[in-house]
Amino acid sequence: MHLHFTENAAALSLSAMVVIVFLQSGIDKIIDWKGNLSWLQDHFSKTIFKNIVPFLLGTVTVVEIAAGLVSIIGFVHLLVFNHKDFAFYGAAIAGLALLMLLLGQRIAKDYDGAKTLVIHLIAVSFLLFLTA
Repeated sequence: MHLHFTENAAALSLSAMVVIVFLQSGIDKIIDWKGNLSWLQDHFSKTIFKNIVPFLLGTVTVVEIAAGLVSIIGFVHLLVFNHKDFAFYGAAIAGLALLMLLLGQRIAKDYDGAKTLVIHLIAVSFLLFLTA
């Protein structure tokens, strides 16, 4: 069996990053639901999101886990079959998650947090470019 590492090295690296970042983040939200919810309720206490924080946390958690799982499939398909579709879909879902998080940080006026997310968004956008 021929693995397609050389021709997909950048996309594979970025797909692995998406798997690591989004699965870890989603799993952390599940394992420490109460801690995350408490922190976010305080974070959004003076925003339009204050009454829907549990719903938003659940939504972001599902999207992050989906991005990580689809990206695992995408990584394998890139490496083994040289197919880019699942890597693209994983990156697209990750982009959605990042845009959701970015909106939240901007609404909460956490501009440093928003800047950090943009770094991830640039990497995910490049992965979208490589796999489109």
